[in-house]
Amino acid sequence: MLLGLCLLAGVVAAGMAFPFAAGVGLLSNDAGDGVNNSSTDLLDGALPLRTTILDSAGEPVAYLFDQNRQAVTADQISPAMKAAIVAIEDRRFYQHQGVDWQGTMRAVIANSASGDVVQGASTLTQQYVKNYMLYVEAKTDSERLKATEQTPARKLKEARIALQMERSLSKEDILTRYLNIVFWGNGAYGIASAARTYFGTTADKLTVAQAALLAGMVRSTTAFDPVANPQAALDRRNLVITQMREQGMIDDAQAREAVASPLGVVSPLNVQPNGCIGAGDAGYFCKYVVEYLSEAGFPVDQLTRGGYTIRSTLDRGMLQKMKASLDAEVPPTQPNVANVMSLVQPGQDKHRVLAMGSSRTFGLDASKQQTSYGLPYQPVNLGAGSVYKIFTAATALEKGLGINYTLAVPPSGYASPIYIDGNGRPVPVANAGNYPDRMTLTDALATSPNTAFVKLEEFTGVPDVVDMSVRLGMKSLATTPFVDPNTRRRTDRSIAEVTKAQKLASFTLGVTPTSVLELANVGATLYSAGKWCPPTPIESVTDAAGRPVPVIEAPCEQAVEPELANTLVNALSKDDLIGTAAGAARQVGWNRPMLGKTGTTQQHKSAAFVGAVPQLAGAVITFDNSNAPKPLCDGAGAPFACRSGNIFGGKTPAETWFGAVTPILEGQPVLPLPPTADRFLTGGAETRVPDVIGRGQADATSVLQRANWRVSVRTVDNNAPRGTVVGQSPRGTALPGETIILQISSGTVPEAPPAPGDETTTPPAPPDDGGGEGGRPGG
Repeated sequence: MLLGLCLLAGVVAAGMAFPFAAGVGLLSNDAGDGVNNSSTDLLDGALPLRTTILDSAGEPVAYLFDQNRQAVTADQISPAMKAAIVAIEDRRFYQHQGVDWQGTMRAVIANSASGDVVQGASTLTQQYVKNYMLYVEAKTDSERLKATEQTPARKLKEARIALQMERSLSKEDILTRYLNIVFWGNGAYGIASAARTYFGTTADKLTVAQAALLAGMVRSTTAFDPVANPQAALDRRNLVITQMREQGMIDDAQAREAVASPLGVVSPLNVQPNGCIGAGDAGYFCKYVVEYLSEAGFPVDQLTRGGYTIRSTLDRGMLQKMKASLDAEVPPTQPNVANVMSLVQPGQDKHRVLAMGSSRTFGLDASKQQTSYGLPYQPVNLGAGSVYKIFTAATALEKGLGINYTLAVPPSGYASPIYIDGNGRPVPVANAGNYPDRMTLTDALATSPNTAFVKLEEFTGVPDVVDMSVRLGMKSLATTPFVDPNTRRRTDRSIAEVTKAQKLASFTLGVTPTSVLELANVGATLYSAGKWCPPTPIESVTDAAGRPVPVIEAPCEQAVEPELANTLVNALSKDDLIGTAAGAARQVGWNRPMLGKTGTTQQHKSAAFVGAVPQLAGAVITFDNSNAPKPLCDGAGAPFACRSGNIFGGKTPAETWFGAVTPILEGQPVLPLPPTADRFLTGGAETRVPDVIGRGQADATSVLQRANWRVSVRTVDNNAPRGTVVGQSPRGTALPGETIILQISSGTVPEAPPAPGDETTTPPAPPDDGGGEGGRPGG
């Protein structure tokens, strides 16, 4: 029983006012400088508090703090702790009115006479004032130095504020505030943090021996550190116990028991990791939470001092399964290769981010292949390849085509009038495989011929495809600065602006920087009947008092018509059956209807996969994340940098997706695809194109333009008279708005090649793959 806490009572009227101190010749003006503002803030009692990020189940993910402090109420602090601090620091605490005048005046007079530093005699109330100025008000080194300087003015300012506090607050309030503000070393601010750090307990369960150790440390957390200086800490603890006994706070038996107790400090200390580095595999998610809230009006310094509780959307079980799949495909120590993934939950009013991760361990040790860059949500510079054909298809549906429309599939080497280099010369578009001359849009999405989608882009136009990508979820394209490929400098225009202005037809082949999280959210948008919502990691935010705090988030938008989105999901439902992801799907016995699309960039430096079911949408990108990316080879083992790559979206990215999502969905119902709409199935009626073969160039161009067709011309060697149209594509019918390409005779033919054996010839090099998946199932 803590006798002293029951016996200590009463307050001795001080009867002395602050001017008495000024009467001894000190500068009362200096002492009173800033008193009013400080005392007002002190009475409010706001302290820098630790912010806690929780997962969706309410378990801690990470802590953010400038000072690792969690405020507790008076009834959450053990009586032993209150008694111990009073016994050693201010035995007359319950009798004075904030200032121990006898001790204070003796110290001030001694200092005035000697010119030396002010001596002790501070009460707990005065110590609280000093600590508040040091830990709350001081923001710079000079302010912190001023808060602790040993001058009469500072000492008297403390005394004056202490008197004001004692008139406004109860002793219990002051003592509780003091215990909440004090620094106890090893990163522990406040009694709650100290109890956890040194003993792994809570403040209300501190024993006499534990409380005495902590109370003894207040004078010097360095000299009495129980880890660095255990004997000094033990001696100091026992002194506090003796003081508690002499002041009648504990009896003889309690004192003997406490003195006989070992220090009992946990080993190692429970030092709380600060920030996302301590979040383990959830580090990327944690960092996304911080950045998301910063954009929503919660700057980092507010988060680290505000004492918020942030309930996130993170599903730990999903993260665990995701991380296992990421690492199985690309080990964390694999040099220069990153495998990244994000999962988003579809919804009409919220798109929750369920998990995000990377094969690269979240951390600061680059020698161990660690990184703290936001890989699963920041744009990957190498792009997502043919996944971007989704946006061309969506634009085509909006312009009247249907998913059963039969696309023209030009052969590899197709010279599209819109796929040109900086000098206006056509760049041949290549496929990575052989295709029939025509196929449905659905089959084209599954097998991914590049030439078909570049030609489809001639119908849709590049700007509308770019706008569609932003509408469906690739918002960073409209905000990320375009990097000039010649100077490598950022411009003042966004990727979307430049791509539209220059009509870069390569956009459909996925050459632009891509956020894996945004790509996953595209899948969520389509599976939400075309409703885009920001990919949010936040379920709720409450302040230190438990009150809800609103978070300003972008409103949801209907990106495309629900029927269009639902029908497009059906058009994307064959990749796992007959398409480029079929091999990966078969490996896990996949049997669920789904949306899926693979992608590979031109030089195989990156590959991607996006997949979705009604419960979740996810995306994976595997890429060389070094400063000088190389092509990736993807064979039986993990991908690695090589001279000539062979990675495809149907390999590591799709295998990662299926490896993670299959166990995540285990036990959940198999849900069907959404319903289709007839007008998005059969749309795409073509219009007859005038046949102009045999006409002169000017005449042919005029005929076509009068019929509202765009015309592009290309000179070819031919014996027909110079300027004669000898070829036309398309011929017969074409989609409205499509460009008609005319082949114009040069009037001459090249000389015959040498007879065999006359000279050595070298066959032409095969064309680049152009970024396509090339109809190679599983590859």
